[in-house]
Amino acid sequence: MRAASDVGGTFTDLVYYDYDEKTGKSGPVKIAKADTTPPNFEQGVMNAIHKMDLNPEDMTFFAHGSTVIINALTERKGVKTALITTRGFRDVLEIARGNRPDLFNFNFRKPVPFVDRYLRLELDERVNYKGEIERPVELSPLQAQLEYLKSEGVEAIAISFLHAYVNPDNENIVVREIKKLWPEVSVLASSEISREWREYERTNTTVLSAYVHPIAKKYIESLERKLASEGFTGHPYMMQSNGGIATVESAKNNPITMVESGPASGIFAAAYLGKMIEEKNLVVLDIGGTTAKCALIEEGDVKVTTEYYIEKDTKSPGYPIQTPVSEIVEIGNGGGSIAWTDKGGKLHVGPQSAGAMPGPAAYGKGGTKPTTTDSNLILGRIDKNCFVGGEVEPDMDAVHQAFAQIMTDLDVSLEEAARGVVRIANANMTNALRLVSTNKGYDPRDFALIAFGGGGAMHAVALAEELKVPKVIVPVNSSVFSAWGMLLTDLRRDYIQTHLTMVADQNAAEIAEVFQSLKNKAAIDYNQDGVEQDQQIIFEHLADLRYAGQEHTVKVSIPVNDQGQVDIIQAIASFHDAYEKRYTYRLDAAVQLVNFHLIAKVEVPKPEIVKKQVTGRSLSETILHERHVDFDQHGVHNTVVYDGLKLEPGMVFTGPAIIQEPSATLVISPGHTANVDAYGNYIIHLNFAEKGA
Repeated sequence: MRAASDVGGTFTDLVYYDYDEKTGKSGPVKIAKADTTPPNFEQGVMNAIHKMDLNPEDMTFFAHGSTVIINALTERKGVKTALITTRGFRDVLEIARGNRPDLFNFNFRKPVPFVDRYLRLELDERVNYKGEIERPVELSPLQAQLEYLKSEGVEAIAISFLHAYVNPDNENIVVREIKKLWPEVSVLASSEISREWREYERTNTTVLSAYVHPIAKKYIESLERKLASEGFTGHPYMMQSNGGIATVESAKNNPITMVESGPASGIFAAAYLGKMIEEKNLVVLDIGGTTAKCALIEEGDVKVTTEYYIEKDTKSPGYPIQTPVSEIVEIGNGGGSIAWTDKGGKLHVGPQSAGAMPGPAAYGKGGTKPTTTDSNLILGRIDKNCFVGGEVEPDMDAVHQAFAQIMTDLDVSLEEAARGVVRIANANMTNALRLVSTNKGYDPRDFALIAFGGGGAMHAVALAEELKVPKVIVPVNSSVFSAWGMLLTDLRRDYIQTHLTMVADQNAAEIAEVFQSLKNKAAIDYNQDGVEQDQQIIFEHLADLRYAGQEHTVKVSIPVNDQGQVDIIQAIASFHDAYEKRYTYRLDAAVQLVNFHLIAKVEVPKPEIVKKQVTGRSLSETILHERHVDFDQHGVHNTVVYDGLKLEPGMVFTGPAIIQEPSATLVISPGHTANVDAYGNYIIHLNFAEKGA
């Protein structure tokens, strides 16, 4: 058996299937959902396993993604962390960048560093930009510094020296000495986290990784113990933000790579499915209980960047994290997002969430604030008689009480308040979708919208109407799609090395040599991970290029043949095309390579995607009932509700309609046509002509 779990803010998802190691044949994919159990998130994973009466002893593979890292950062629940850096650079976190989002905001304050100044210490050392050691590190003050940090209750130390991305020798010496003098403390060096230049970004990334390091280590080891205690004999794999899985040892050594682990797997799963059904241009929407995540896939390609930020918004530049992350826009809007009114009587939704406990008011667990889920329940979009797959009877009295304040503040009825909440939630998500599409020069009308997560199907059609997207795809098992994606990912490591060189024929050998050194490092790392020698490592060669004299770069694929030789002419041509696509022009100027980027993958077996069986039942046999549903601007309609588990390939019908599954509900507005494809995915074709658009 092969299984994967994804811990979200509200629910923990489990996906599994039987797999015959000898024949390579896969059984049907099965799913389960359980409540997320903070702060002991691993218990939610075990609850999902127990819910399906699974025996971990039967598992040959287990992959896991989690929001533990991002939650620890955003909720400031990491450990007390110190920074040791090159003398003269202790304030690099404070100085940061001059990237004020609102230039004329005189009340602007820079984000507060994760390490207070009294915990930022210095050592004498110096490596120049070429990697030459001009001054070996002076260790004599270190013991006194460590005693001071002990007295301050520090649990983790980040080491970040100037130009350590080129030569980490001084950092390595300090790390070894700290481990000898203070074995219990967590210590991470910047050269282990990022080999990319930019002092502030590299230092901040190292600090954040150290900040969550003890928490991640404790969490992963607890998950390992719980699985092992019930018979699992293997080692879990951890989902990374780059769209690949990693061994637990690799994840524990650099936990910041898991900052967006769950959302990344969903995006790569969308790309995988898109290729299968010949939809390579996709706007991706993942709506969970706490957040909504958006991304864009062009020609089947998921964009990965190291220019990632947390807590970046219109008022704050946020905190940079220099690790490979799928390009994601994430906002605090999900099924559990709380609706509230400000002092001026304006209605808002999110970013606060009811989370797993107490959850939305309808769950009857003590929630007293109105949420998006409660609103959809009031409007008839969620079935009161099949709430949470029929496992929970909604507490409608609690829902009415939760909306009382908003109804009073806005002087509206219950239904009007619920419509307003859904409308604002949709507006927030539409703005996020525009950030990955129209704001980057892409026309949403040239894409299909693929929606998943527990709330994706609920809101997808309304969002597509707003963006004029012609087609919506809701995949099979959409509520656990991200967990399913973890079963489709390969072992992956990204190696990024800043090394400035001109892209020219005379430098072809140098470029090939750097790529080869990264390949050698990948082979060593995979060998230490226990990957068998006969398992082939698949390499992808990328680089960040720019016109000489410019600041920002464009990432392009570098053609390298089987002998390791680089096609310089093709590399330059690819850069010119990519640059023009992004900036609308090209220059007759020399091209410079800034960062080498090597992707090293080891393929793992993947579930066979089988077509859904056709029994010949009629569409009328799939109807559960009819009920009145409020479609907001489209009015209230008596709506046919279909059993999604009984719908078969080839079935076609027109909205207003609801497709209901135990863990997801698809809302189809009047006039749009839905059909089921060969794999059981729901395809909704939007008819804008009838909508007067």
